[in-house]
Amino acid sequence: MPDSKQQIRSAMRRQRQSLSVARQQHNSQQLATQIARQAFFLRIRRIALYLANDGEINPDVFLQLAIDAGKEIFLPVLHPFSHNRLHFLPHSPGQPLIVNRFGIGEPPLGRDKPVPPWCLDAVFFPLVAFDRSGNRLGMGGGFYDRTFARCHATHRFRPLFIGLAHSFQEVGSLPCEPWDIPLDAIATEAGVLLLNPSQRRP
Repeated sequence: MPDSKQQIRSAMRRQRQSLSVARQQHNSQQLATQIARQAFFLRIRRIALYLANDGEINPDVFLQLAIDAGKEIFLPVLHPFSHNRLHFLPHSPGQPLIVNRFGIGEPPLGRDKPVPPWCLDAVFFPLVAFDRSGNRLGMGGGFYDRTFARCHATHRFRPLFIGLAHSFQEVGSLPCEPWDIPLDAIATEAGVLLLNPSQRRP
């Protein structure tokens, strides 16, 4: 019998939390290198990233690389009124952040206007696990699925959805729920798997 989502989530979280600082730094550097080699990196301008937590692969090196390449960076912020949804606010290194209820830093609301989800060119999702069909497992809150559900259904030119993970977070198969937002690619320190080329934003 396949492992349940909770079993997979617990096992993967333990494994990534056990990574050494040196391994995390190596994977972060390699991740940035892998993404920068992709054709879509040249096209995208407005990028939503996340701040690593709980052993997630750290996109900090990629964030700086993207800024150096002239990209605009946005970070997720917990929506103050809509349950389990996200805003995306502009971010630059060194910008003051506040800590949300999960202990994750985010730009303060009120300083900048959130960008509409459909105006982003690419959104990089943190993953707990993934398979080669593009199914993904997150922390279980459904934040990204709720935030982008309407965008995915009604906007022809939606953002690219790209999952980020350590390569060991790949599993044989994961169940797919009807509300899951499909990924266009998955990037790890070992490479980039392109999944839905027909959905790529021009």
